[in-house]
Amino acid sequence: MSVLSPTLCFCIGGLFLLLLFYCSWRRHRHVPGPFLASISNIPRLRWAWSGQAHRMHLQLHGKYGKLVRIGPNCISVGDPREIQKIYGTGVRMQKSDYYTVLQPMSRGKAVQGLFNTQDENLHRALKRPIAGYYSMTNLVEFEPYVDTTIKFFLKRLEEVQKQSRKACDLGTWLQWFAFDVMGELTFSKRLGFLDEAKDVDGIMASIWNVFQYSSWVGQMPWIDKLWVKNPYIQRFFPEATSPVVAFALERARERTNIFDMEKGGTKYNSKDFMSRFLDARANNPEIPEWFVTAWATSNVLAGSDTTAIMMRSIIYFLLKHPESLKKLMNELTEARREGRLSDIVTWKESRSLPYLDACVKEAGRLHPVIGLPLERVVPDGGVELCGTHIAEGTVVGMSPWVVHQDKDVFGLDAAEWNPDRWLCDKESRTLMERCLLTFGSGHRTCTGKNISFLEIYKLIPTMFWHYNMALEGDWKVVNHWMVVQTDLRVKLARRST
Repeated sequence: MSVLSPTLCFCIGGLFLLLLFYCSWRRHRHVPGPFLASISNIPRLRWAWSGQAHRMHLQLHGKYGKLVRIGPNCISVGDPREIQKIYGTGVRMQKSDYYTVLQPMSRGKAVQGLFNTQDENLHRALKRPIAGYYSMTNLVEFEPYVDTTIKFFLKRLEEVQKQSRKACDLGTWLQWFAFDVMGELTFSKRLGFLDEAKDVDGIMASIWNVFQYSSWVGQMPWIDKLWVKNPYIQRFFPEATSPVVAFALERARERTNIFDMEKGGTKYNSKDFMSRFLDARANNPEIPEWFVTAWATSNVLAGSDTTAIMMRSIIYFLLKHPESLKKLMNELTEARREGRLSDIVTWKESRSLPYLDACVKEAGRLHPVIGLPLERVVPDGGVELCGTHIAEGTVVGMSPWVVHQDKDVFGLDAAEWNPDRWLCDKESRTLMERCLLTFGSGHRTCTGKNISFLEIYKLIPTMFWHYNMALEGDWKVVNHWMVVQTDLRVKLARRST
């Protein structure tokens, strides 16, 4: 017995694991996918770790179809016509545990925000007081402050280009620009990225680490609960605060100090986001103080990467496709000749540039910011997706990279760059727009997307009108939740306009 007992225990344990694997596999056996993915989340963790999960998802959907089982209880949906069933305004599918991994820590507690909270009631409470601040009607009031940062950005680029004949790292400069714009809009001051030409307080590296960590740990969220958000481990680091939260808090303190010193403020924009956040809480004392922290943190966390990635993509694709750049330049030249184009293009002027709009949409389609499925949990009663019943409790999600290359919606050349696809009849264009997940969809769509649009539609035509740009080498795409491009190196020269 002393010899057989370990063997017997081993066999019983093995049989128990096989039973678990069988039950896990059987639950979604009607959905095709890799066998290992049907019994373990390790394959999708490995795909995320590689930084190429978006390419793997495209391959899997090409092999298995519209529905692919990518985990024991996780299904990737590739049909864009199912967007409303998962993300629609009236649909209440809760965000998966992936989003808890994206919640930064502050003094031993996770800081929830508009993007990363799973609690729908909390999301409504956070969004209701400030939603109007992010409307394009309100944001246009910020144009003079965006213009100031654009002028300084162009000045700094010229200085750098004069100092060296080598190409500049435009990708990094665009992110510095996006950070400083967010500083102007939120705290009434540039945050110093353009001035110092460096990653201030290491915040960019910190955000990169957050997305890199969450991309693979999010495939098995229990790892995060076991380590970073383990209350017992947190006892050893009671004062620890995420660098992102600390950065936002410090900027908020600076902003508040300016207000106190100026006594009514002559050196700051009294309508900046921080002022509005503070006003919202002053008008409703029931709003917790930490809401202000959550709002400011959300602006910092999501206010630079998404915008910078979009701008890099547009510039990259235009430089890689001279025929498209020529069409854009013809449009800008005509608008300039007719007096419809300022030195710093205004938001209103950009709305009269249809080819620019087509290029922005096509870049967001072909190179979306989000590189992994936007996960949701199927509610009680289940749901039918692509003609297949999906049981309640299943995690489902759509990867923008997969959805945006659907040939039934975007055409047989869906994998290719073609801005002209957007210059079509209204019905076809509306369908394609409804099938975009560039900034999410439904009631959980990105609150700050209009900030990105304001920057993009102003800076891109302004840059191409004032500069000849030449791409040096190619870029490298690494997918860590938000797809980050590196090595976007460009030579600039003043255009005679």
